[in-house]
Amino acid sequence: MSTTETAIASAEAHSAHNYHPLPVVVATADGAWMTDVEGRRYLDMLAGYSALNFGHGNRRLLDAARAQLERVTLTSRAFHHDRFADFCTRLAELCGMEMVLPMNTGAEAVETAVKTARKWGYRVKGVPDGMAKIIVASDNFHGRTTTIVSFSTDHEARADFGPYTPGFEIVPYGDLTALREAMTENTVAVLLEPIQGEAGVLVPPSGYLPGVRELTRERNVLFIADEIQSGLGRTGKTFACEHEGVVPDMYVLGKALGGGVVPVSAVVSSAAVLGIFRPGEHGSTFGGNPLACAVALEVVAMLRTGEYQQRAAELGEHLHQELGLLVGGGAVEAVRGRGLWAGVDIDPGRGTGREISEKLMDRRVLVKDTHGSTIRIAPPLVISKEDLDWGLEQLREVLRG
Repeated sequence: MSTTETAIASAEAHSAHNYHPLPVVVATADGAWMTDVEGRRYLDMLAGYSALNFGHGNRRLLDAARAQLERVTLTSRAFHHDRFADFCTRLAELCGMEMVLPMNTGAEAVETAVKTARKWGYRVKGVPDGMAKIIVASDNFHGRTTTIVSFSTDHEARADFGPYTPGFEIVPYGDLTALREAMTENTVAVLLEPIQGEAGVLVPPSGYLPGVRELTRERNVLFIADEIQSGLGRTGKTFACEHEGVVPDMYVLGKALGGGVVPVSAVVSSAAVLGIFRPGEHGSTFGGNPLACAVALEVVAMLRTGEYQQRAAELGEHLHQELGLLVGGGAVEAVRGRGLWAGVDIDPGRGTGREISEKLMDRRVLVKDTHGSTIRIAPPLVISKEDLDWGLEQLREVLRG
């Protein structure tokens, strides 16, 4: 067997089969390129589902991590450390908020947002104990914990994991009328992705997010924006909500916040909302650890320049222009997205999303499928225009075939 086949066979034998990765075994990576164990180079057009917005092996982020590795990596939250205050301050400033509650993974941050909304509902809004309701959207993807899959409409993610956590109501994404009708005096929050990533990079109708903002403000309900995939530069703005001029009550962040170096997530909100917590009511041993703070501080510093947002906007316009030319030619049915993020619906007659992804892999381009015949394109924001064009040409060749 080849080195690749041996590595994959070993992984299959000794790991749970909860993923179905493409048959490539990456050994090294730099910028927008990855090299496998056979020495073959691939253009990364997925960027770790936006975790690698700043590319593989970003020098600034690695230098920040190395410097912190020599000092202290973990204290737990039992003690203060000298990077924590700066991290919380700078991230709050970037978000235009007041307080930060750091965690590790995106799912943890969503769980934290759910707990925050419920406690706020009981302590501030006056909802009767145990009666808090959170409204979510169909086709959402917020993570895979027991609570989160309880309000998923994806059968694959939800089946056989019951009994399910109550307290959630699902309405169609983009439907303000349904949202309005679902609200009651016990509604404490609306939790939405400004752009639904796993669903195929679905952009809501124009005016939807401002409508959600207006409605939640009228009803004294928290608007929670899950910007784990869409935030931190991906769409050409720091946050996808900015495209509609909307500021939510709470941002849920992750993925790119750790720069692809360490897992870092956070809930960012006002003092009136996050100030409800008291010692012992929520926590994480690794949440806000010194190494995570050092890397995330550098991420925030990089975003403050605006260069990555501008790059995503400019290259994103080019990406969507080129992809748009493929629609209507019999191979591509639709293209959606913003910035350097696109969902491409392939004509099922040309193959499944998985089959198209495998054909692109054979041409040294890595993307990932979702929901049948849809592929997602989300390269690192540092990708060059030349490399982006080369990747798009490989897609055109696959579709011609």
